[in-house]
Amino acid sequence: MQTYFSKMDSPIGELLLVSDGTSLTQLLMLNQKYYGSETQQDWQRDDAIFGAAREQLEAYFAGDLRIFDLPLAPAGTAFQQKVWQALRDIPYGQTESYGALAKRIDAPKASRAVGMANGHNPISIIVPCHRVIGANGNLTGYGGGIERKRWLLAHEGHEDKNQLPLS
Repeated sequence: MQTYFSKMDSPIGELLLVSDGTSLTQLLMLNQKYYGSETQQDWQRDDAIFGAAREQLEAYFAGDLRIFDLPLAPAGTAFQQKVWQALRDIPYGQTESYGALAKRIDAPKASRAVGMANGHNPISIIVPCHRVIGANGNLTGYGGGIERKRWLLAHEGHEDKNQLPLS
């Protein structure tokens, strides 16, 4: 199977978009934890494949888009897939704690596992792992870096501060 990629600039730095030709499989930031050393040796650059993704990301960063509508195919375990799907249900401009997310997917004692799955989300921004925060409202780890998480949340309407209200 051929893997395609494209790069685009954004307010939070360069983004790497990856596709199987049909669906977006990854959306990564420079130096993103767990995915920073992706090899592109066998990948083919094809900016045209990513037209809709680029348009929607540009609209999101311009403040004109709140819900993405793209075919996604992140690779992960069944549990990770369940967490990533639940992330897409967190509304724009809102946050949820790891514990609340674990309860929502019927795994109330799995907040650490939810955190790990969240951290391994291969499609950042579109699958909004940045909207998950600590139980006390504190910003916690983010694969793209805490400053990017703070920026994304502020962009979605939260004040730029360390603590955020829980929804």
